[in-house]
Amino acid sequence: MDIVSIVIGAVIGLVVGAIIIFLLQKTALKSKADAILKEAEVEGEAMKKEKIIQAKEKFLQLKEDHEKAVRSRERSLQSQEDKAKSKEKNLNQKIEQTNRKQKDIDRLKQNVSEQLDLVEAKKAELDKHHQKAVNELSKISGLSVDEAKQSLMKTLVDEARTDAMAHIKEVVDEAKVNASKEAKKIVIQSIQRVATEQAIENSVSIFNIESDEMKGRIIGREGRNIRALEAATGVEIIVDDTPEAIILSCFDPIRREIARLSLHQLVSDGRIHPARIEEVVSKTKKKLNEEIIETGRRTCIDLGIHGLNSELMRMVGRMKYRSSYGQNLLQHSREVANLCAIMASELGLNVKAAKRAGLLHDIGKVPDEEPELPHAILGMKLAEKHGEKAHICNAIGAHHDEIEMTSLISPIVQVCDAISGARPGARREIAESYIKRIKELESVALGFDGVVKSYAIQAGRELRVMVESEKVNDQRADELSFIISQKIQNEMTYPGQVKVTVIRESRAVHYAK
Repeated sequence: MDIVSIVIGAVIGLVVGAIIIFLLQKTALKSKADAILKEAEVEGEAMKKEKIIQAKEKFLQLKEDHEKAVRSRERSLQSQEDKAKSKEKNLNQKIEQTNRKQKDIDRLKQNVSEQLDLVEAKKAELDKHHQKAVNELSKISGLSVDEAKQSLMKTLVDEARTDAMAHIKEVVDEAKVNASKEAKKIVIQSIQRVATEQAIENSVSIFNIESDEMKGRIIGREGRNIRALEAATGVEIIVDDTPEAIILSCFDPIRREIARLSLHQLVSDGRIHPARIEEVVSKTKKKLNEEIIETGRRTCIDLGIHGLNSELMRMVGRMKYRSSYGQNLLQHSREVANLCAIMASELGLNVKAAKRAGLLHDIGKVPDEEPELPHAILGMKLAEKHGEKAHICNAIGAHHDEIEMTSLISPIVQVCDAISGARPGARREIAESYIKRIKELESVALGFDGVVKSYAIQAGRELRVMVESEKVNDQRADELSFIISQKIQNEMTYPGQVKVTVIRESRAVHYAK
């Protein structure tokens, strides 16, 4: 029993202890919860006050912005009101001035009316006196009024005829004396107003490079790059000891410009090899064609010429890369156009038509194909083809007397062409004959079957001929070289000797798709 009672007592003690511990823990948790709730209430109160403060600040800011907007609007309205009042004041002043002027006009009308009445009265009185004088004169002379008029008119007509004949003779003599002087004066004034510097075209361009190391890259291994560039452009590329410079030699300015632009792009890019050279030259040709069109368009805009056909505009752009006896053709045509406009203005003719004819007068020198026609006739046909008027076409065709002149613009164009070309230093005969000889040299080679391109280089001392590998074999290439050299020797006149080089190249091209 004692053990049982001990156990029971122990269990009861444990239970009581557990209950006491539970109650203590519950009391502690409750106090902790109360503390947390109190802290939360404090924080909530602080946040509430902060939000209220922020809301008040926001309200004050909005209120201030609103007041600024209202003040700005009020200022704007006040300004508009002031302007309206000023306009109203000015309008009232103008109305007052108009009323005063109207009153002045009414007074003037009244005065004029009174003066007219006085004039009518005076006129009636004078008519009476005149009629009285006429009657008295008729009685004294014994002639009627009509007879006296006839006699007087006959006398006046005879005197007027005599004076007129003398005056006409005097005017004709003076015109003969002054005609030549006035014509020279018009020509001299035209020349003075369009006096421009003239630059002689040459056949060499200088391409500057940053360092002489680039020369080796341009030449390439065993000269393959420079050969590819010469074959693609038809320009002789001279790489010598000239520091930081390469010389491009060709009689054709378009070829020189293509070579210069291609070299610039290749040097800037750094990739220089035959395939890249052909690609760049092809792109440069397209770009230059676009530049030619833009040059023609800009020239027409500068000269105030409108409605020109796009093909004629392109030919005007091609003039930039063509020379006539060493004189740049575009500069010459622009000068002739301005001279024609000035001279037509002095003579009272159509200025726009004269300027248009002056610009187009040498258009026959820059066709895509060059038939065996004088450039004036060819230019006239091109102008007719592209819708130019008859008097413009006649001025183009007649400026070298190949056809009869049928309009007043034609002699003006002829004279202005002579003025522009005859100025000392404007032209150089030897350059034109040189270019003609070089073109004939290339044309000789192009006349043979299988020849694709021919380039005269080294001032005509060498002719390079490109042939199609499918049509011309190695043996035929050797024969072509000999035949062309013999034809040049028999048909042409040239200094020194001409080296004929026939180049045959085989290519295999396929595309991976």
